[in-house]
Amino acid sequence: MGIGGIISAIVVGAIIGALGRLFVRGRQKISIIATIVIGIVAALIGTWIASLAGWDETSGPDVLEVVIQIALAALFVALYAGWAGKRR
Repeated sequence: MGIGGIISAIVVGAIIGALGRLFVRGRQKISIIATIVIGIVAALIGTWIASLAGWDETSGPDVLEVVIQIALAALFVALYAGWAGKRR
């Protein structure tokens, strides 16, 4: 993975993480770095799940893959926010 791949992973992770945060109710006291990392992990796992289901070989936009990624990001944001809140 070159520098372009790393930059695109960070950008996609930030977008997926931010979209995931939009779907979680309430205020999440997590950093932007945590949001990006959660987004990157959700994007990778969502892509893997979509490839297992055969949804990654579509002729148009991969809407189901993006929905899975955002849903995973929302789940991970909620879990992390709950865990971080208990730590304080």
